[in-house]
Amino acid sequence: MRLNNIDYSNESILVVDDDDDIKKILKALLESLGFSVSTTSSGPDALKMLKEGVFTFLLTDMKMPEMDGLELVQRVGDNFPNVSIIAMTGYSEGYRYVDVINAGASDFIKKPFDLGELEAKVRRIINERDLRDELNRLSITDSLTGLYNQRHFYIRLKEEVIRAQRQKRPLALILLDLDDFKHYNDNRGHLAGDEALRQVGGIISKSIREGVDAGFRYGGDEFAIILIDSDLFIAKEIGRRVEESLKESIQITASLGYTKFSEDMSPKDFVSEADKSLYSAKERKNGLTNKFR
Repeated sequence: MRLNNIDYSNESILVVDDDDDIKKILKALLESLGFSVSTTSSGPDALKMLKEGVFTFLLTDMKMPEMDGLELVQRVGDNFPNVSIIAMTGYSEGYRYVDVINAGASDFIKKPFDLGELEAKVRRIINERDLRDELNRLSITDSLTGLYNQRHFYIRLKEEVIRAQRQKRPLALILLDLDDFKHYNDNRGHLAGDEALRQVGGIISKSIREGVDAGFRYGGDEFAIILIDSDLFIAKEIGRRVEESLKESIQITASLGYTKFSEDMSPKDFVSEADKSLYSAKERKNGLTNKFR
């Protein structure tokens, strides 16, 4: 995937070089392209700045006092894997391309270089990074509903269970199953059924906090919602909103199961409790249906 228009203002570059003149020149040149640029003179200072701020690129000289560029590249690669690294070196400094790349750099450039050469390398790295991100997004996303898929559900659930145990924070889970969806498909057709599922995905996404909670297509017409820092009261309020939106938008009802996380639960136990709650909800609905037949 080739990106013709890259917004450099989304990129933040940390330039590391003990030559003040080079730092000033690089800062001015990169800012003229639209990058956000910070500078420092040493590896230890660079590591401190990376801990305190958000950077997408590190542009570092290789020959520096205190910590050379090769060690800095290794440490940044180990501790800040989302930072792309370009190493700079003079022709006579003896650093080999293969050693720098093996240490964790994305690319290598020899001084003196012009702005066009540096920009081309940065663009290539951005293109490749964004392509990886997109492929990763597709691998964890259900293409029909836009929610995360079942595979990612179990990965994310395990992560959140560990976090809840460590931080002693509440965690809730909703399992949702559309009622009589086979009947809906049989009467309206599979295209209408697919459109309904797409709308369910949109309703769930709008009902939860973006970037905090997460919605998943758990099966054919089954869905799951992981709610961070939430108890059963909050979970049931969100479930109520989802149910109301389903009835108003697509005239579909759903059964919902709820559970909150307890310290002694495994991820499997957590899902099992929500599943029991969902089964009870379905039984209650079936009982009411049979009663009024």
